[in-house]
Order: sequence, then structure tokens, then C-alpha cells
Amino acid sequence: MLEIFHWIENLGYWGGLAFLFVYIVATIAFIPGSVLTLGGGAIFGVLWGSIYVFIGATLGAIAAFLIGRYFARDWIGKKIEGNQKFMAIDQAVAQSGFKIVLLTRLSPIFPFSLLNYVFGLTNVGLKDYAIASIGMLPATVMYVYIGSLAGDLARIGSDTPPLDPPLQWTMRIVGLVATIAVTIYVTRLANKAIAELNIK
Repeated sequence: MLEIFHWIENLGYWGGLAFLFVYIVATIAFIPGSVLTLGGGAIFGVLWGSIYVFIGATLGAIAAFLIGRYFARDWIGKKIEGNQKFMAIDQAVAQSGFKIVLLTRLSPIFPFSLLNYVFGLTNVGLKDYAIASIGMLPATVMYVYIGSLAGDLARIGSDTPPLDPPLQWTMRIVGLVATIAVTIYVTRLANKAIAELNIK
């Protein structure tokens, strides 16, 4: 994975597009996106890293959704056969598709990669599914933030001296703590809402 990150970093302006492509392929291939998200933060920083990761994850999720809906229904159906959690999701989606997709995006208790395909088997519309992907933002920003800090720390040991004064580092750490706190709070709210819908 480090080789891929170095390759992307050396592409200059094309690095963002290459990162998007890698993220989309990884999402379709069930490769956990956490490492890529951290890498996005290390390479592009918080702002652009969050943008690239969110776009890549959303496009990858839409691609997996369409594959699950039109090309791999039987295979996905067999993988989730008898799973009570996914059966409950299917029933809940029938009543409120957008809300369920949004809540499961906010909650880390559902496997992101498989869930993309599973939603393709439900009645949720593509538009609602795509818009509800905004639920990925809190966790995305948190992981990108962590990756950005890790990248900056790694550069401290390089020949190039760090550009950030202590005050800026303090602000970054405070920002990270605040981001983590917000993410945890939003996750708890989502988990509570999901529990009330009897999706366990």
C-alpha cells in the first residue's frame, strides 16, 4: 500500500484522480477503506483529503450498489442469506430508505463494503442512496485528520524542517480531539436511532 501512496504522491496534479480511481476499485473489491482514508490525509491534507476520500467512497459505493442490483444479486443474496441484521435492514428500507442508508453510514457497526452491495438488493432508490452517503462525512474527516497529522509527524524527521509553529500544532491537535468527539457523538445518536428501529 505504501508503494501506491508514493506513486500517487509523485503524480502531481494527477494524483487526486489516481487516488479516486484506487479508492473506487478498493471499495468494489471489499478492501477496507480505512488505510486509504488515512493515506489520503497524509498525502493531500485535511481539506483535499476529505474531498477526495468522500468522492471516492461515494462513487465506489454507488458502483457496488449498481453491481449488487443488476449483476450480482444471486451472489450477494447467498452471502447474506439468514443474516438477521441484513433482513432487518431490508424491512426497514421498505419504510424509509433514505433514513436507513443515512443511519447505517453514520454507524460503524455495519460493514461498509458488503452493505453497498446489500442496498442494491433493497428497494431504496439510487438518488436517495447517493445523497445519504453524506453520512460518511464525520468518520471520513476524522480518519483524514488523523492521517494528515501522521503525515506531518513523519515529515518532521525528514531533511525539510517542519513549517508549523507550536501554536499551529496545538490547534491541529485540538481540532482532532473536537473532530473525534463530534464523530463519537454522531455515531451514538445513529446507533440509538438504529436500535429503536430494531436493526441489531
